[in-house]
Amino acid sequence: MRIAVDVMGGDMGPAEMIPGALMARDQYGAQVIFVGDEETIKAHLKENGRDESDIEIVHAADSISMDEDPLAAVRHKRDSSMVVAAKLVREKKAQAAVTSGSTGALVAAGPLVVGRLKGASRPALATPIPTVGGHPCVILDIGANPECQAKNLLEFAIMGSAYASALLGIDNPSIGLLSNGTEASKGTSVIVQANQMLSGSGLNFVGNIEARSIFYGEADVVVMDGFAGNVVLKLSEGLGSAIFDMVKEEMSKGCMVKAGALLVKPALKSVKRRMDYSEYGGAPLLGLSGLLVKAHGSSNRKAFANAIRVTSELLDRGLVEKMSQSLSAMVDGEA
Repeated sequence: MRIAVDVMGGDMGPAEMIPGALMARDQYGAQVIFVGDEETIKAHLKENGRDESDIEIVHAADSISMDEDPLAAVRHKRDSSMVVAAKLVREKKAQAAVTSGSTGALVAAGPLVVGRLKGASRPALATPIPTVGGHPCVILDIGANPECQAKNLLEFAIMGSAYASALLGIDNPSIGLLSNGTEASKGTSVIVQANQMLSGSGLNFVGNIEARSIFYGEADVVVMDGFAGNVVLKLSEGLGSAIFDMVKEEMSKGCMVKAGALLVKPALKSVKRRMDYSEYGGAPLLGLSGLLVKAHGSSNRKAFANAIRVTSELLDRGLVEKMSQSLSAMVDGEA
């Protein structure tokens, strides 16, 4: 399975993306196509002591910055590294593409360049987050669609179920709907309608889920609109970092506390690793006819390598095919 990698995106750019792609190639056996400015790629390969002769490079003369209008950039910068990588997927020259560039541009490039699956009216970004129970919980949408209708949330549930099955190996994943209460009557009119649609969908729907329950693994997949999802994701990242900073601050107070800190340090390191976004790879844009994966904008080489690794695993497990089958079944059921 060949993966087109946009090495020009992200906060750290090719200085970290190229070593990350090399790491994924060397450690995980990923078949990587380096997409970006050819001279820049060759220069960084040389800096990393690599021979360019066994590296596949596809030249892209331009790139999309984080502050550009996403839709306009995708339409007018057709030779940008992100768009070129997406074109490789559309043309079946690659089975997936990975970027840490602009989320908005990727969300625009998905339907415009790659195309949507039958039954997916909107693509959605999904990501796993850690839970107390041990196995991650998939949440979606985390930013692609700030406003949604009930039908969109039903589609997200179908796609999220396929993703959780492929990523986590769960048969018939349980689905929750984010709301401000567990009762079916709670939430906005869209949430109430989505609850009714999910209840009759044939999915393993367990009802409404409150935000605090996500981290206790009360559902394998939790569905929400992109505005709420982005808030949940960033709040969880910020809260996790803040708690660890508070713990470190308290552990520096007094000799007895410092001595105790040494005993719990291994456990704290383990928890921190479980909460580290760089361990989870990227967020796939679900609902497309090919696989596009968004790595974190601040990804270093380790995080980018993990995004490529997870992308390779999702390809091996047939994520796109599973989504296509599930969405087609929904459409056929409505006919």
